[in-house]
Amino acid sequence: MKIDRLIGILSILLQRDTVTAPYLAEHFEVSRRTINRDIENLCKAGIPIVTRQGAGGGISIMADYRMDRKLLTTREMQDILAGLRSLDSINGTNRYGQLMEKISAGSSNFLSGGQSVLIDLSSWYKDALAPRIELIRNAIDNCLELDFLYYGPSGESTRTIEPYYLIFRWSSWYVWGWCRKREDFRLFKLNRMDALKITDNTFSKRPVPLPDLHSEQIFPGGIRVKALFDAKCKWRLVEDFGTECFTVQADGRLLFHADYTHKENLVTWLLTFRDQVELLEPVEIREELREALTNTLKIYEE
Repeated sequence: MKIDRLIGILSILLQRDTVTAPYLAEHFEVSRRTINRDIENLCKAGIPIVTRQGAGGGISIMADYRMDRKLLTTREMQDILAGLRSLDSINGTNRYGQLMEKISAGSSNFLSGGQSVLIDLSSWYKDALAPRIELIRNAIDNCLELDFLYYGPSGESTRTIEPYYLIFRWSSWYVWGWCRKREDFRLFKLNRMDALKITDNTFSKRPVPLPDLHSEQIFPGGIRVKALFDAKCKWRLVEDFGTECFTVQADGRLLFHADYTHKENLVTWLLTFRDQVELLEPVEIREELREALTNTLKIYEE
């Protein structure tokens, strides 16, 4: 992309005294004529670029234009690289990493292993998510509506939305868009989508409120949970709720207190501990859990 190349050229010029057109042409894999046009465009944008002919000549930025040649510090470039590589982890490509390496040419050696932050946004559903993410990005870029079948707690429904944002939160991917059916903005989880396709219908962008992604908005809570866990479960409680969620009892068991968000999710979560947990409160959910376990036992007895 042209804008990527312009940013890359500017970064190189800010980090080096002088470069030549052949060097830039080879680095960005374009012709010298293309590089010359890029330099002209940078000049039109107000960047004071100087070109010198002959031995020792080349392309540079006027010395008085800056005091610090570095567009970004090493730490800042490391952070950008970590972010770009995280995008590569979504679809298994190295597209963004290659872009960053071109932009960072001539800078410090942070690309040789000095970075300390590695972000991987891929998931178990990478093969299914990657094409969906690319499709949704195309729809957002071209202002095209999306159709899909959505699986929600209340059942299945066909939706048409105007997509505006792709969001990674709570270890999952979502799309934020205007839902034709609800006539309002809604958040849709990509893993619950099926038969996703871009339509031929374009839309005019409307004022878009940013989604309120605070956990208490999406997961309102309201269920006060009290349970006794076997001491072997401590690591899972710490991982899910932190070290303040339980107190150690005299017999070594862990008395757990927390707010939970959804009854079905709570029951499912408790069942993953099998016989290493006893739900004490709420009493009504304890009774539902007892009935469910009794019915499950009948299935296995039969």
